[in-house]
Amino acid sequence: MKNKSLKNILTDIYLFSGIQDKELDKLVKICSMHNYKKDSYLFMKGEKSEHLLVLIEGLVSIFKHDDKGNEIIIGLFSPFSLLAEPAILKELPFPSSAVFKSDGAVIKIELNSFKKDFLHDSHISYAVIQSLLSKIQLLQNNIHLNIASSAKEKILSFYEKNNSLGVELKQYEIASLLGMKAETFSRNVKSLLKDEKLIKVKNKYIKV
Repeated sequence: MKNKSLKNILTDIYLFSGIQDKELDKLVKICSMHNYKKDSYLFMKGEKSEHLLVLIEGLVSIFKHDDKGNEIIIGLFSPFSLLAEPAILKELPFPSSAVFKSDGAVIKIELNSFKKDFLHDSHISYAVIQSLLSKIQLLQNNIHLNIASSAKEKILSFYEKNNSLGVELKQYEIASLLGMKAETFSRNVKSLLKDEKLIKVKNKYIKV
């Protein structure tokens, strides 16, 4: 990304891949790129944003805390994801917080200008709808996984769908994402590796 102009980066984002060059030039004027270090917060619960947020580099964790102060990871997002767009588009406070799990970057788009000049575009509005639907699907998957699955089934499902994240995340972070204690996660991973041999480590990646 370092050698790309903001305009060229925007063309890589599915949200804007179909707009004309003239409109793209107009979009660039309401965008800005921001770099973040690992463990930096993108936003905190209760804050409001005047910008649409598009992740272009790195890994971001969206999370909140339960009544006991335990961190509950709602989702992990990689490029080129829209972040927290339901709250942003409705101009509501963030219901959760977001932190970078690696160095990364975000494009911020002025919300009022985006709504006025771009949201009416059929390609853009369709892409926004698809992103919103993916968030609903993520929530449904999390509910199903936590209600209907055993600890081992949750772990196997995670590594099937998120092979590379096993390298980037610590065990307690994966445990939090799966809604289990770190000790439970560690014990079941050892069993799946050594006893049942349902997963294996290859080049630092865990494969099912």
